[in-house]
Amino acid sequence: MPAQPNSEGYYGQQDVTANTSEYNALTFLVSQILAGKNTATLVQIKAVTNSGGVSPVGFVDVLPLVNQLDGNNNATPHGVVHNLPYFRLQGGTDAVIIDPKIGDIGVAVFADRDISAVCTAKAAANPGSLRRNDMADGMYFGGMLNGVPVQYIQFAASGINIVSPTKITLTAPLVEIDASTSFTVNSPQSNFSGMVIIQGLLSWLAGMTGSTTSGVAATITGIINFIGSVTSNGKAIDSTHTHHENGAGSNTNPPN
Repeated sequence: MPAQPNSEGYYGQQDVTANTSEYNALTFLVSQILAGKNTATLVQIKAVTNSGGVSPVGFVDVLPLVNQLDGNNNATPHGVVHNLPYFRLQGGTDAVIIDPKIGDIGVAVFADRDISAVCTAKAAANPGSLRRNDMADGMYFGGMLNGVPVQYIQFAASGINIVSPTKITLTAPLVEIDASTSFTVNSPQSNFSGMVIIQGLLSWLAGMTGSTTSGVAATITGIINFIGSVTSNGKAIDSTHTHHENGAGSNTNPPN
């Protein structure tokens, strides 16, 4: 079938100036050559090798989202591009692990030479072939045009928020929190599996309870100063405490 003019009356990608001079014809030819070179485009994740685990950086399969157009402006969708390495924020063995998920939209950039040998060796290597600016030599950078996050670290004007709908775990030989004003825990229950040392003032406003399920009595060592009423099994043991004198009907005087 012979070529048909496009919607503007010209053939293929030509415009009104394409054949008006040798320079314009050469410019059109160079433009067509450059059109075959891939630089960067928006893509969507179709598969990923990792799923949030502690593992080396993986690879993704992506679908370029900007369709191809022929000379008559007919659209042709791209096929899936396989095995592109994706970006992770990492220095040495320190990393922030946020692996891409299927459906994510991000940017793929395409190297000017074949990177397959470097991806395999993870070291300097010759190009795997003579291809240039090919989609097969893409690298994925995520985080474009995606929806509202549910689990996140937020840097806001009011401070830093760490939000998870399930669980936050801190694992280290030593965890230290330095708060110059106050440290507040809002939770219906707090559990400590080991020894708790309090070096400053301890105050409780809603009472204190203990458990005898372990069979070990509570032991307090050191000087204890109570201000207020202290009772044991309903009997006062503080400064108001008295005893009956032996053989007498009156009580002893309270302690001084």
